[in-house]
Amino acid sequence: MTALSIVLGVGFVAGTFVLTDTMNKAFSDLFADASSGSDVIVRTEAAFAPSQAGPGGGGGDERNPVPDSVLRTVAATPGVKEAVGSVVGYAQMIDPATGDAIGGLGPPTLGVNWSDTSTVLTLRDGVEPSGPDDVAVDAATASKYLLSVGDTIRILFEGPPREFTISGIAGFGDADNLAGATLAAFDTATAQEVLGKEGQFDQIDVQGDGSVSVPELQSRIQSALPEGVEAVKASDVADEQAKELQDALGFFRTVLLVFAFISLFVGAFIIFNTFSIIVAQRTREMALLRAIGASRRQVMVSVVVEAFITGLVASGLGFLAGIGIAVGLKGLLAAFGIDLPSTTLQLQPRTVVVAFVVGTGVTLVSSIFPARRAARVAPIQAMRESADSPSGSLRRRLIVGLIITGAAVAALLYGLFGNQSNAGALIGLGAAATFVGIAILLPLGSRTLAGAIGAPVRRTGIQGKLGRENAMRNPRRTASTASALMIGVGLVAMVTVLASSLKASIDVAIEKALKADLVLTTSAATPFSPDAAARVRDVDGVSAVSEFRQGGFRVDGSTSFITGIDPATIDQVATLELSPEATTGLDDGKIVVFDDVMKDEGWKIGDTVPAEFATVGKAPLEIGGTFAENSLVGGNYVISLDTYEQYFQQQLDAFVMVKLEPGADVGAVTAAIGATTKEFGNIEVQDQTAFRDQQAGFINQVLGLITALLLMSIGIAVVGIVNTLGLSILERTHELGLLRAVGMSRRQMKRMIRWESVIIAVMGALLGVVIGVFFGWSLQQALANQGVTELVIPFGQLTVYVIIAALVGVVAALRPARRAAKMNVLAAISYE
Repeated sequence: MTALSIVLGVGFVAGTFVLTDTMNKAFSDLFADASSGSDVIVRTEAAFAPSQAGPGGGGGDERNPVPDSVLRTVAATPGVKEAVGSVVGYAQMIDPATGDAIGGLGPPTLGVNWSDTSTVLTLRDGVEPSGPDDVAVDAATASKYLLSVGDTIRILFEGPPREFTISGIAGFGDADNLAGATLAAFDTATAQEVLGKEGQFDQIDVQGDGSVSVPELQSRIQSALPEGVEAVKASDVADEQAKELQDALGFFRTVLLVFAFISLFVGAFIIFNTFSIIVAQRTREMALLRAIGASRRQVMVSVVVEAFITGLVASGLGFLAGIGIAVGLKGLLAAFGIDLPSTTLQLQPRTVVVAFVVGTGVTLVSSIFPARRAARVAPIQAMRESADSPSGSLRRRLIVGLIITGAAVAALLYGLFGNQSNAGALIGLGAAATFVGIAILLPLGSRTLAGAIGAPVRRTGIQGKLGRENAMRNPRRTASTASALMIGVGLVAMVTVLASSLKASIDVAIEKALKADLVLTTSAATPFSPDAAARVRDVDGVSAVSEFRQGGFRVDGSTSFITGIDPATIDQVATLELSPEATTGLDDGKIVVFDDVMKDEGWKIGDTVPAEFATVGKAPLEIGGTFAENSLVGGNYVISLDTYEQYFQQQLDAFVMVKLEPGADVGAVTAAIGATTKEFGNIEVQDQTAFRDQQAGFINQVLGLITALLLMSIGIAVVGIVNTLGLSILERTHELGLLRAVGMSRRQMKRMIRWESVIIAVMGALLGVVIGVFFGWSLQQALANQGVTELVIPFGQLTVYVIIAALVGVVAALRPARRAAKMNVLAAISYE
């Protein structure tokens, strides 16, 4: 059971590395395949890499297209065998069977041009697209949505949707699609038209004739290119794309590893508790060893070596379990709508090393204090009837516990409120140390807590009374067991408080800032074509339609989001609390900045924001005003839609707000808008209540995912309860035999063990809830200036957690209770 806690924790770590390594390999192979038929890539220069553009790229992955005249220049360069232009853009297919949009959350929905010379796109069925009404779709999408050659399919673009006939089913090399992305391929002229790139290409793929080396070919092409256009080796582009993806996946890996180390942290409590109990049970044995000449060092080393072997074996099993956990993590994320690419599972040597080092290291560190306690056993204890282990000074425990807890809380609060660059590390360290500090202090009060929690249990009969006293009799053991569960429940409670506060804050913000009667959005919160807004403007009963677009840019090297709005309609649909100069400033192409940022940066109206955009590089923007309410725009910077179009290639609406005319029939107008936007497939028309519910739904989805990831640590805590009860029963064999001898039935004994387990579990849950509420309050206060203004403590939900913990206690006690009840009475009485 001790090994199991390490197996699960190490498995989570190993599984995370296996999953992310597999994803890296899948993308690297695809990028390598994509560039395998080219020697040089010609493209415009980008101001900064996609990995520097923030979540989702947000404009960092955008480059200006090159004019088709560059294709002619490249093709005429000596040493060039063939030059082919390629186009990529937004193209989202609509499921013919349901009318719903395909994809959109996770991998992108891509439209590309089909090239006769492409070594990447390969036909599986049908023919290549050759006219304005033809499209080839990727094999994975065709298989999943039962699409066949000859079917008609509607596709969404930045402009109006169009219908096409499926001429062919294509693969991406040997894969069925591009790492999970949907793919719609058109002939080049059609692709340029529907993707808004007429007379332009996103890049040019060049193949040499073999007369010169690739570096020489690259140099020749570069010398012929206009300013702002670069020639790059195709292999370098593949490596660059793979590196950018690995950087993006680094954050994803870090998040999963945080949950993995939480599980290991909980496991450390289990190991510490187990070895503490084992040392206590072996007191006489170790005293005899000391009496016949064993040194303290030898006794301590024996315990440490035992822990080392346990950790080593468990780490090996954990590594093997990690392969299955990697598959499970991928399935878990897919269940929450996050589809990840995959290939054959990647088992890197680094993963093996980390698994063994982490698992064995945690086990060794957790066993040191019990080993030192074993070394302090005096030879005289071999002659005692009692085998109680020596206990440390309560005063020292109190002092150490208070110091650690105080320092931990200080680090946590400093990380939250101190505006430190290493805030994440401080918060994580502070939270972990807080749990350690409370675990050190808990034995001082666990007897009282167990007595209070078990008070109602006494009334259930002798079984409840004895179960309560068993939980009270060894405060250290009870506290250590409860501490493991405290961590998992505490983190779940923290996330629950933060999520509830965030939902309440959104409700308040929407109530305060939203003037619109209706909102156009998508179920997955993915952007959609501006053509939808254009059509809604013509619906009877609509007074104003205001579009919102969002992208990423950099300010002084730091990534941020910027929102494009319509200055002419914004006041009709939302309250941003714009300063008097702001509307004029937006009309003049200036930037409007959130009040808090103005104060933090020391800016004033008329100053220049040092902005950078991927498409144009440095583009200083004059501050034309301020705004005080940022809950709807979701960022700290606002520009007009006209200005947004200057700096971003992709023009998709994040959401659209609609104001109705006075006296308009809301139901009738809503139905009319729904009919108008129906062919887009992915657009929902929501009133304010539905919009609030959707935002709450996104938060609930994230909460569900986090809770699911935390269940591993809670599961390990349950293992700890089972382990502790099992060892406790072994330790009390003689006592339990006496109870059976004086008339306690097997059923009564099972109930006694179950009540003890319930008391320990409820204690851990209650402590976890208290700590979780404190952590949640701290996070809410720290995020108050980011829009999380409301503190909500969901007492009902937290009470459910405590009830679930009590049920967990019952389940955890099943095996130990059955084991206790099956004891042979005579053998138990004679046991020493």
